[in-house]
Amino acid sequence: MRILLDYRPALRDRTGVGEYVHELARALTRTPDDVVLFSSSWKNRVDSRALAPAAVVDRRVPVRLLNLAWHRLEWPPVEALGAGPIDVAHSPHPLLLPARDAVQVVTIHDLHFLRYPDRTAREIRRDYPGLARDHARRADLVVVSSAFAARDVMDRFGIDQSRVVICPAGAPRWKRVTRRSDRGYLLFLGSLEPRKNIGGLLDAYERLLALRSDVPELWLAGRAGSSAAHWIARAARPPLEGRVKLLGYVDPDHRRALYEGASLLVVPSFDEGFGLTALEAMTLGLPVIASERGALPELLDGAGLLTDPDDPDTIAAAIARVLDDSSLAAEMENRGLARAALFDWDKSVRGLRDAYAAAIRRRQERAA
Repeated sequence: MRILLDYRPALRDRTGVGEYVHELARALTRTPDDVVLFSSSWKNRVDSRALAPAAVVDRRVPVRLLNLAWHRLEWPPVEALGAGPIDVAHSPHPLLLPARDAVQVVTIHDLHFLRYPDRTAREIRRDYPGLARDHARRADLVVVSSAFAARDVMDRFGIDQSRVVICPAGAPRWKRVTRRSDRGYLLFLGSLEPRKNIGGLLDAYERLLALRSDVPELWLAGRAGSSAAHWIARAARPPLEGRVKLLGYVDPDHRRALYEGASLLVVPSFDEGFGLTALEAMTLGLPVIASERGALPELLDGAGLLTDPDDPDTIAAAIARVLDDSSLAAEMENRGLARAALFDWDKSVRGLRDAYAAAIRRRQERAA
C-alpha cells in the first residue's frame, strides 16, 4: 500500500493529537508500506531524518488557507499537490482529505466539539460541528483511539462498526524508573484549555492548601491559550501564589523527566478520547488520578483513581489518599506499569493496516 498521512498536527508543539500523529507516522515507517507524510505549513518543516524512510510532500501553503479550501470546497485533491498516486489518504482529524482515487480515512479522537463547541478553538467551531457527521459517513474508514470513542461515533453518526477501527496510542518505550520521589510536585500535563478542567483542579488544590501544610507544589505544564488568562492570574494570587508553577509547553524530549520528578499525575478533564498523558505516566509507574469521564476509565482500567470532574472535593480527597498512603501509591505504580505494557504502537498499526486493506477491498468491490 501507498499510505499518505497528513502530518501537519505534529509539526510544532506536539500535544495529544500531534504526538499521536507523530508516533503513528513512526510506526507506519516500520511496516513494508510506502509511507508519504504531507505538510503544508508556511513556516514549519518536517524532520525527515527522524521519520525515514517516509517520503515527505512539503508545500508552503498557509495551513488555514488550505484547510478552508479542503473543508469547504473539498479541493484540490492531495494527489495534485505532489503526492502522486496513493492508496490511502489518512486525515488526522474528522474532516476528509480530498483525494481522487484513494480510500479516504478520517480520525475522530472524541466528539467534544459537538458536546461543548464553546470550549473549542475558532477554526474547529467553524468547521467541525457542521461537517464532521457528513464527512465521517462518507469516509471509507473512521479511526478512533478507544472503545469509548468508537461507541460515541457509531451512536451519534450512525456509522456501521465495519467502517470503524480502534487504533490506540502505544506506550512510549521508556524503561521503568528505579527510584521515584514520593514527595515531588503534583503534575498536570496538557493544554490549558476549558476541556481540561483547569479551574476544577485549582479549586481542589486550594481545598488541600486550606486543610494541610505539607501539600507539594502544583505544576501545570502545557501551552496556554487566551482562555487560560484567568487561571494564570488566579495562580499569581493568594492562596495559590508561590504554590502553582506554570511551565508552558514542554517539548516531548523533556516530558519523561517531568514525570519522573512528580508524586502523581492529575487528569481532571471533562472529556478525553484517550488520555495519552495518563498512559505516559503509567509507563513510568507514576500514580494517576483521572476523571471518570470519556475514555479515561477504559484506559486506566483499575490502575488509577477516578474522580468526578465537577466535584473538586473528590479530586482533593484522591490526591490526599495517594500522598498519605504509600501502599496505595505502590499498588497504583504496579498496576499502572502492567496496564501500560498492553499498549504497543506496532500492534495498533497492524490492526490499522488490516482496516486500510479492508477499506480498499470494499471500494474495489463497489467499483466492480
